[in-house]
Amino acid sequence: MGSEECMMFLEEISQLILSEMPKAEYSSIFNDFVESEFFLIDGDSLLVMCICEKSLKQGQELHFFYLIERYLVDLISKGGQFSIVFFKDAECAYFNFPELLSLRTALILHLQRNKTLDVRTEFSGCLSQEWKSFLDESYPYFLIVADEGLNDLQTHLFNFLIIQSWAMKINAVLSSGQASNILRLYAYFMPSKYSNQVFFKQNKRKIENAYKALTEQLEECRVLALEPLFGNLRWNGMTEEACETISLLKQLWPEGSDIRRVLCVTSCSLSLRMYHRFLEKKKTTSDEENNIQQVENNCLSLQWMEDLCKLHCLSVVLLLHLPLSQRACIRFITSHWIKDIQTLLKMKKWCEYFILNSINIFEFWNLNLIHLCDLSDELLLKNVAFYYENENVQGLHLDLGNAIMKDYEYLWNAVSKVVRNFDVGKPFPLRTTKLNFLEKDPLPIKDTSKEKIPNLGFIPVSSEVVDKFTGDILKDLPFLKRDDPVITSLVKHKEFDELVHWHSHRPLSDDYDRTKCQFDEKSRDPYYLRSVQKYHVFQRFYGSSLESVSSKIIVTQDTKPKKNFSERKSKKNETKAEIITRENKKRLFAKEEQKEETKWNVLSYSIEEEMKKNLNSGIQNLEDFLKLCKSNLVKYRVEVAGLTACLKAWKEHCRSQGKGETTKDLSIAVQMMKRIHSLMEKYPELLQEADRQLIARCLNYLGFDELGSSVYPVEVAGDGIKEKKKKNNYSIGIGPARFQLQHMGHYLIRDERKDPDTRVQDFIPDTWQRELLDVVDNNESAVIVAPTSSGKTYASYYCMEKVLKESNEGVVVYVSPTKALVNQVAATVQSRYTKNMPKGECLCGVFTRDYRHDALNCQVLITVPACLEILLLAPHRQRWVKRIRYVIFDEVHCLGGEIGAEVWEHLLVMIRCPFLALSATISNPERLTEWLQTVKRYWKQADNIIEKNISSKRTDGHRGNFHKDYFQRKQSYKVRLVLYGERYNDLEKHICSVRHGDICFHHFHPCAALTTDHIERYGFPSDLTLSPRETIQLYDAMVEFWESWPRAQEFCPENFIHFKNKIVIKKMDARKYEESLKAEFTSWIKNGNVEEAKMVLMNLNPSPVSSSENMIKMFPLLVEKLREMEKLPALFFLFKVGDVEKSALSASSFLKTKQERERPPSADKEAYDMANKLQKVKKSIEKQKIIDEKKQKKSRNMDKSLIYEAEHNNLLKSLEKNLEIPQEFTYADRKTVDSKFLQMVFDRVKFSRKGAELKDLAERGIGYHHRCLNAKEKQLVEILFRKGYIRVVTATGTLALGINMPCKSVVFAQNSIYLDALNYRQMSGRAGRRGQDLLGDVYFFDIPLPKIEKLIKSNVPELRGQFPFNITLVLRLMLLASKGDDPEDAQAKVLSVLKHSLLSFKQPRAMEMLKLYFLFSLQFLVKEGYLDQEANPMGFAGLAAHLHYHEPSNFVFVNFLVSGLFHDLCQPTHKGSKYFSQDVMEELVLVLAHLFGRRYIPAKFQDANVKFYQSKVFLEDLPEDFNAALHKYNMHVTEDFASFLLIVSKLADMKQEYELPLSKINFTGKECEDSQLVSHLMSCKEGRVAISPFVCLSGNSDGDLLQPETPNHVILRTVGISHAQAPVLWPHKFDSQGRRMPLNAYALDFYKHGSLVGLAQDNRMNEGDAYELLKDFSLTIQSISVSLRELCEDEEDDVVLAFEQLSKTFSEKLKKV
Repeated sequence: MGSEECMMFLEEISQLILSEMPKAEYSSIFNDFVESEFFLIDGDSLLVMCICEKSLKQGQELHFFYLIERYLVDLISKGGQFSIVFFKDAECAYFNFPELLSLRTALILHLQRNKTLDVRTEFSGCLSQEWKSFLDESYPYFLIVADEGLNDLQTHLFNFLIIQSWAMKINAVLSSGQASNILRLYAYFMPSKYSNQVFFKQNKRKIENAYKALTEQLEECRVLALEPLFGNLRWNGMTEEACETISLLKQLWPEGSDIRRVLCVTSCSLSLRMYHRFLEKKKTTSDEENNIQQVENNCLSLQWMEDLCKLHCLSVVLLLHLPLSQRACIRFITSHWIKDIQTLLKMKKWCEYFILNSINIFEFWNLNLIHLCDLSDELLLKNVAFYYENENVQGLHLDLGNAIMKDYEYLWNAVSKVVRNFDVGKPFPLRTTKLNFLEKDPLPIKDTSKEKIPNLGFIPVSSEVVDKFTGDILKDLPFLKRDDPVITSLVKHKEFDELVHWHSHRPLSDDYDRTKCQFDEKSRDPYYLRSVQKYHVFQRFYGSSLESVSSKIIVTQDTKPKKNFSERKSKKNETKAEIITRENKKRLFAKEEQKEETKWNVLSYSIEEEMKKNLNSGIQNLEDFLKLCKSNLVKYRVEVAGLTACLKAWKEHCRSQGKGETTKDLSIAVQMMKRIHSLMEKYPELLQEADRQLIARCLNYLGFDELGSSVYPVEVAGDGIKEKKKKNNYSIGIGPARFQLQHMGHYLIRDERKDPDTRVQDFIPDTWQRELLDVVDNNESAVIVAPTSSGKTYASYYCMEKVLKESNEGVVVYVSPTKALVNQVAATVQSRYTKNMPKGECLCGVFTRDYRHDALNCQVLITVPACLEILLLAPHRQRWVKRIRYVIFDEVHCLGGEIGAEVWEHLLVMIRCPFLALSATISNPERLTEWLQTVKRYWKQADNIIEKNISSKRTDGHRGNFHKDYFQRKQSYKVRLVLYGERYNDLEKHICSVRHGDICFHHFHPCAALTTDHIERYGFPSDLTLSPRETIQLYDAMVEFWESWPRAQEFCPENFIHFKNKIVIKKMDARKYEESLKAEFTSWIKNGNVEEAKMVLMNLNPSPVSSSENMIKMFPLLVEKLREMEKLPALFFLFKVGDVEKSALSASSFLKTKQERERPPSADKEAYDMANKLQKVKKSIEKQKIIDEKKQKKSRNMDKSLIYEAEHNNLLKSLEKNLEIPQEFTYADRKTVDSKFLQMVFDRVKFSRKGAELKDLAERGIGYHHRCLNAKEKQLVEILFRKGYIRVVTATGTLALGINMPCKSVVFAQNSIYLDALNYRQMSGRAGRRGQDLLGDVYFFDIPLPKIEKLIKSNVPELRGQFPFNITLVLRLMLLASKGDDPEDAQAKVLSVLKHSLLSFKQPRAMEMLKLYFLFSLQFLVKEGYLDQEANPMGFAGLAAHLHYHEPSNFVFVNFLVSGLFHDLCQPTHKGSKYFSQDVMEELVLVLAHLFGRRYIPAKFQDANVKFYQSKVFLEDLPEDFNAALHKYNMHVTEDFASFLLIVSKLADMKQEYELPLSKINFTGKECEDSQLVSHLMSCKEGRVAISPFVCLSGNSDGDLLQPETPNHVILRTVGISHAQAPVLWPHKFDSQGRRMPLNAYALDFYKHGSLVGLAQDNRMNEGDAYELLKDFSLTIQSISVSLRELCEDEEDDVVLAFEQLSKTFSEKLKKV
């Protein structure tokens, strides 16, 4: 490959990667805090990322290592599991940067020393075979890699790594643009796509050639770099020289030494020798040319090199002696080295590199490598140089100090001994030459005192809330005096108000009022009333699709205290009415029983005949009858009939088998045992002798003689031998216990209680469910953790019913995590309950961000967390809030989620009433419960105080609303934890693989996910359960691989203690067997039988074939295969909205193609002809109508029109039949719903964005479900899936959160970071419908084996606290505290939020940090004019609080408004006009996009040469005046935040601050006091308070906190505060390499062209995602527009009018798509 061709191909690769960049998803790369996905970090990308960090100055090695370790510790603390990889070829990229070459080598050695890290250096390059094998074995999920190197050559190396990873199905995560918070790390995630895999495959040869050419080019760089410095001495020669130097020092210091001393001496010696040789060589060549003078002029003499080495030795000695606390105060020298010295330094760095590279050869030498991270300090070297050539020369003579002097002499003497060949002079004086090493600079030393942050005090704020929350720390804080200029110049909004007739302080309508009301509750308009009626009809219809429970009429009861539950059972004191009711019930039941008996007598013959013909379908009919039957007597008769039929069928089957055949159809035997189980377990009291005899005969025929004789001991007469032979013909050949476990596992009877509970009508609750009912009866709170579909939601409905019965006042709030679930629960409640409500009140209401109805006049409110928070924080809604009797939190594990998690926290601590918190997946429920108990204890105290105040007011003559608060006080403050771990049905897992273009399934045994190490360390995971069949498999493998296993017989199923001689083995018996077997297996590992255990686990592992096929293409085949196996209905989980839709459409087009292939050729022509005829007949009918209207009497014409009508109908029917989809080409089960029902569901989505597509798919029995669909579209899929019409649904994770869509199978069809232990359990929990499937199947399709193993064995994440509040929340709390209708209640709520964050639970330091942050928030709000000094809201507090979703943009918006910028911008087309030009509107959208539509694109994408068609893509800068105002605002806030950091810095743990975060290498020590030089150089003690001492080494000071975008690692790391908490909005964001990241102009582009397709094509956004973002943007504009209208008195105000015009046009454009 020629060099030009190679460069063109490298450019092609580059453009391919760049084109993928804007599509990269910016998301959290860890979702699971237990153990993340295994991933890789490219070591050179890590190096580049940290070396480009703007706070790091060149040559500050310790600071660099601090950055590396801080980053790695951040990954590890978030659960990161990774390996770091350094490729050998990658070293070539640094030949032009020798200082980085030695740094890279030191970094590798340093990281390898850390035993907790896995560092790989054995791979030559990313195309090597070893690397490929490593990836195949370890299967990392992603690779963190840089998108740009230090030069073009390195960038190309990174590009090769990215495309090779994609080819191996490994995703790329960009190292640039990352952002971290307490729990998550956000980064650009570039998935491996099939098209990228194909590109690699097609260009494999080209890629290999280009890579080879590139490495050859890099090799040339090496020669070019070495030649000018070391002449003809090649690479190997230098390595030999380095080894020789080290061995000379080893002879000199046989006892060993420290790496800093060793490197200092060896690198100085080698540099001197090399430079000496270099000069000699120059001399000889010049001698030949007789021009010695020229050599002297061209290069420095050896003395220069000696002086430089002496200075270096002294700087290393200072490193050895000074603790970090002293080094952090170093002066910052701004001068650069002169050019010649730079050359010498380069040579020295090369020598360091060769020494470090050879250090491993001397492994037996006692060499201390701890300080590899601190080998040199360039700033220290510059300081020493500066002192000797400037200050010392001018007469400043400072003492080195005894210890430093000795150590320096020791090192220099060693240098002179190792050099040997020539004399290098004495240690002193240090400078023998005159020339300056540093360039002259007018200000050579940076004056950091000017950058000192003004140490501002806090503005005093006097308020009860502030005193109660932060009172304990106020005395230690600096406060400003009343006459301080800061206080006297506080912002007032009055001037602005007077200027433009605004009332900024006017209270705004709250978010509740703003939310679109679905129906106007007061309207009498018949259209409205009709739509309300339609809505309620649909809700009941939707609810009935969710569950088949008949509606219950609720009647309010007197709230007398209930008698004890046990008392209710006694019959002694029955009243007459109760006796009559009981007798009536008895009579009704007898009548019902009679009916059922008659029904069975009628049906029995046909069912028995069916069983004779086809046992399976006959048994199905029999079981359908049993489901509907209530009478035990009738059920018993049915079961006996079934057993008799099974026995006959078994005999016939065994007789009909040929002699050679040994395998029998065991499904008949299974049915026979099922009937026996039923009879023995459910109806033992009804069994007659004849029935026992029948059961015994059946058992004997199956070969279970012992069991048979235990039921009916009499020996059957007949010849013994003959009988035995006969029996062998019929026997199934395995023992009864093994048979039941292996073949009947999912049919085993579950242990269920027999005693009914009078509180529950529909079913008999389990013990744990009764505990929940007790919790509700006692008004207690509970955290409930139980598997999906185990019946925990029942408690919620019991709770609702209780509150509905108590009164018409009380309210239950149901908090759901998603809007989809809100709609579902609301429908369920409406179909479950009816109640006669007082006028204006209703039973069920809904409140979400999109719409609301009856929210505050209902008794059951269904809402999402953010909306309930709005109500709880609304000052004028407290009266309503006091009506809440219970709050139910569904899926409470969202408390640990990514978005809105802190809102869940706020709700749990703000509510005063009891609550139920439900989840299927929390790994530390005890801690959560303990935290909630402390919250309840707080409320107990608060309620007591409030109650005392009420009663004291009552005695003073006030009438408190006592009866209203009566329930509130009657509540219990107890919080119970209710745990239940048993699923109703078993789940079995299967792996799908592709072989020869076909899909194969392999059963995956859960134990195959484990390793012996895992079992030894953690035991078996608590929720790793085996089905009975899997337990038998485990036993068989154990017997096979340890033949002399002493307890084999004891664990043999037939001998196991809980199975022995049992006819009916129950689910719990099988569970006990499983637990015993697991315990035995664990003891194998602990008692030294690890090898056998390993063999067992290996044997259970399947060996599926991974495939390089396009899995989206294979998807339809997978669905087909599941249909053949009767495993539908199924849910297919994918994690990208686009792929969810693509997969569903591909399955549908597969069916269409198949239908078209098999459709008769003439069918299309027939359809065409019929359509034509139909058109003609229609025309004739219309003509005839006109004729008929003219001649009204002629009856013959009437006949004609009837004939036409009949012909039309006939043709229409034929055409419909022709076009109907045959059953084999659709997955829809048409029997489940009628056409009228279907039409009703389809009509609701007639005009929606995806309506037509969903209807088309639904007709094929397919649907998709994701967050970008609207409510009606989602409901279509949910209803039809539940009804069984749609049987294939592709979905994202939104479906996993509580949506009621049970199915037979769940398929994971795409790997993703979102597929973690939590989501896996949520999603797989949908498989197996209770009451329909006894077994659920989970399939893994295109998910790598290591990932499957991890999902099965990982625990679910622990719930951890988020950063609990932001400044807007503080403002909202203050609004509540000062404006609340009930000040005491408001204050108690505010304090509860402030005091009870999960982050600070049992963490006093975190609590103190939060108190300080709260005070900082108050400072900000007071300075910006949102609060006065009594913490009362003022100015635009309402508007800022309204836009709470958008901090800090809300504050910037108000700032722009108050500065009059919007008034300057919004000028109408001409005076007196109310219309604004397109230019004004576009500029307004530009400003708003900067505030409310911020979505960044990776910086590197700007290099792509891509043509854009409709969009601009990159958002332009803010207009100048707005930009200037933003800069001013940012600087104000930054100053305040920096001074806040100074105050918070006292919370830092300085012991930890002086050690490296990961390796824990400590840099504390006694400060050096006897050296005048040290005191002189380390004299900058000011301004080193709030930033890390490691960062100070690069000359940074507290003043740097005032710089835009100061990175988080500059701040002391143990303080727990990051720059993300400062309410600043930087106009430009830069990534870690200092490149500007552009904003995506999607909002402005859409406003201009109105096309979602344009956004998908140019802005590289998914259409669904773009639509959601635009909807949010539109809602924000709307909210601002309404607020401005409310605040402004002037009808004609330009700003208000402009926003109204924009709101209208933007939402109209959005409606069109």
